[in-house]
Amino acid sequence: MATAMLIDLSKCTGCRSCQVACKAWNDLPGEVTICLGCYDNPPDLSPSTWNRIAFYELERDNGRVAWLFRPVRCLHCTEASCVEVCPTGAAAHRGDAVVIDPEWCIGCGYCEAACPFDVPRLGEGAEKASARKCWFCADRVTDGLQPACASACPTGAIEFGDRNALVAKGQDRVAVLKQRGLDEANLYGDKLLGGLGQMYVLTDTPSVFDLPEAPKVATRNQVGSWLSGILTAGVVAAVPFWLLSVSYTHLRAH
Repeated sequence: MATAMLIDLSKCTGCRSCQVACKAWNDLPGEVTICLGCYDNPPDLSPSTWNRIAFYELERDNGRVAWLFRPVRCLHCTEASCVEVCPTGAAAHRGDAVVIDPEWCIGCGYCEAACPFDVPRLGEGAEKASARKCWFCADRVTDGLQPACASACPTGAIEFGDRNALVAKGQDRVAVLKQRGLDEANLYGDKLLGGLGQMYVLTDTPSVFDLPEAPKVATRNQVGSWLSGILTAGVVAAVPFWLLSVSYTHLRAH
């Protein structure tokens, strides 16, 4: 049974319970932030923030202003660009989740550059050689538990379970929202990139929520061009020979 997450943005109140739960379960440190005159806090993902609430203020045709929220984190693509471009195999599918193994990650930044959703972030300090992102609480899921964010959501906006059932539920919810006058409501991610592991019920077009309408998966040809650029720049001299061998073997195997 394929599992997935469905986030109904019509039910999200921006309470940040999911954001706090992610920090707590994954033992991620807090960050010092400043007020930027908007609801976003922190303003972006980081190596120690794998889930954050984005805030959007939208003026409707009737003149009313809508406050919209979106939990921003890895969407766990079936056709995952980070997996395709990773030269060491650190980024890989683990069940229905896409995870990055810090033991194999070299901090090359290819996943960060390739992700159509701008999710992975390179580590800092002692973990600067490792890309970081949401890993779907794979440890909890393996033990039969919900991801921490889903368990903490007080409004039922976040659900985790059988993917087919969640797709059907998302489609039903979109139909209800359209009946309520939200003509642009849609289910985002049920078919994109082979099917996303995290889907959204959107109350408006994807662009309103800073989501690409038609994301594309990166190819290994792009990896080749990036590696060529590194060679041209002479940076490869700083990369151990054994690492290049591992990268080449991994690419040939795929």
